Amino acid sequence: MTPRPLVIALLLGLASTGQAAAPSPPALLQGLAVAPPLSALAVEPASRLRPLIERQRADRALLEHVRGLLDEGHDPLFAPRRDALRRAFLTDWQARLDELDPEGLDQDERLDRLLLRRHLALQAEALAFERQRQAEIAPWLPGYAELVELLEDRRDLVQADPRSSADRLEAARAALEAGLPELETDLEAGRLSPTLALRTARHADGLRQALADWHRHQSDYDPWFGWWVDAPQAALDQALKARAERLRRDLGDAGSALHADPIGDAAIVQALRAEGIPYSPAELMAAAERELAWCRAEMEKAAREMGARDWREALERVKQLHVEPGRQPHLVVELADEAVRFLEDRDLLTVPAGTRRGWRMNMLDAEWQLQAPFFLGGRDVWVAFPTADMPQEHKLNALRGNNRHFSRAVVHHELVPGHHLQHWYAQRHNTHRADFDSPFWLEGWALYWELRLYDLGFASRPEDRIGMLFWRSHRAARILFSLGVQSGRMTPDEAVRLLIERIGHEPRNARAEVLRSIGGDYDPLYQVAYLVGGWQLRALHEERVVRGGWSERQFHDRVLREGSMPIHLLRERLFDRVGAEAPAAAWRFLDSPANASAR
Repeated sequence: MTPRPLVIALLLGLASTGQAAAPSPPALLQGLAVAPPLSALAVEPASRLRPLIERQRADRALLEHVRGLLDEGHDPLFAPRRDALRRAFLTDWQARLDELDPEGLDQDERLDRLLLRRHLALQAEALAFERQRQAEIAPWLPGYAELVELLEDRRDLVQADPRSSADRLEAARAALEAGLPELETDLEAGRLSPTLALRTARHADGLRQALADWHRHQSDYDPWFGWWVDAPQAALDQALKARAERLRRDLGDAGSALHADPIGDAAIVQALRAEGIPYSPAELMAAAERELAWCRAEMEKAAREMGARDWREALERVKQLHVEPGRQPHLVVELADEAVRFLEDRDLLTVPAGTRRGWRMNMLDAEWQLQAPFFLGGRDVWVAFPTADMPQEHKLNALRGNNRHFSRAVVHHELVPGHHLQHWYAQRHNTHRADFDSPFWLEGWALYWELRLYDLGFASRPEDRIGMLFWRSHRAARILFSLGVQSGRMTPDEAVRLLIERIGHEPRNARAEVLRSIGGDYDPLYQVAYLVGGWQLRALHEERVVRGGWSERQFHDRVLREGSMPIHLLRERLFDRVGAEAPAAAWRFLDSPANASAR
């Protein structure tokens, strides 16, 4: 018998006995493949502004795609032609939006109109801020405008002239070298502050990257271009590299020193007002101090239950309670399921079947943990734990910082009911509002659940309370050091010491937390948004549930379905009172009984 008939016979035999049937997925995974009833798909009415918002988003994406000077990552470069196009785009869309009569719109459409107006206004303010910051460093990057003109010519689909391009590159190189004595004088005299030096160095790096891409674009197929431009471009690249290295030299080792580029008091106040937050930075810092004091008192209670002398000893004991190497993924699944059971047992919100296992788990590598020493999340969860190649000190830091009880306090923040659940809803409800995101809603929601679950007794053991209170203290400290650093009144090193001495962070973890906050990947007030957003949602829960008669599930499901937005505007929608303008009366959410710990 040939092999082929034998195989067929075996397969037929298996099919006849049922042995070839596909295995059934675990019950928790079945929700990923179940179509919902049609009634569940019609949750919110269609907004007539949705096509307008989606068109604006698509047109803006096209503009940025065509005019971007760097193809990947953050583009720090200021380009005059791109700036002019951006401003014209915003002005035109603002004019179109002004043609809408709000009186003819329903509540959702009025809300969308306010959100789009705010979105356009914030972009215009960001452009003005970018122009101002570029002007501040222009004296220390001679030739910058001429070089950016070459880059913008390419975006205008104009091929570079080899000879004139070479001349322009050489002129910029000569200007950089000729300006070295003046640069040294300005550095010694303090006219070029560390903040400006760092910003200038970053722009020099951006220029190098963009010019290298510009050069590659034409050099491989235009022989005259390479003949003229190769040498001047290489020489300019070295001059820009030397300028960036010199600017960073007095700042310390670029790989280890912490340096911020503060936005200043005026920008802080403007950013808070854009979120409808009526408090000054000083008032928010005072509230954070009161929250810290409340957390400290709670930690002392838990310490006494543990038989520890004080909160520091109790915290040290908790840090020792980590799982063995290789067991952290098992712990994450255990903690995720525990949080879902707690929510469902109390009917606090809807947990769609697809969210129970609709996420991937990824382990953070050693390099990532230098800046993110704890969990990260969103659509998926990224888990921190020591890797085999870490030095011993780093391993111990990672073990202690990701112990069982600290992890228990953050898994639900990253998954359900936190960021993963937010992501699930954002993909299915009011998707046209994706650009209107606010960190005060995004992080505030996940932080709100840290506060809410603590109030509901989720942490029944003193060790678990220590874990949750550690993170709650950390969120309060973030307000202190974010506002302090961004105002220029606190150095990054002082922020690190604050986290070590007052919160109890491991030194390396404290440094990584500050680096994450000031590295430029996050909005300057992003870390402030956690606890402040939590306070806002807590006050809104007090109004709508405790005093307003809504159920827990009704409130939480509605917040998720509305989507990310400034919480003071969400509040107007939940009370069906969205008007033609944003609310004029300040919402003093810290006065709410729900926020007694911060009052």
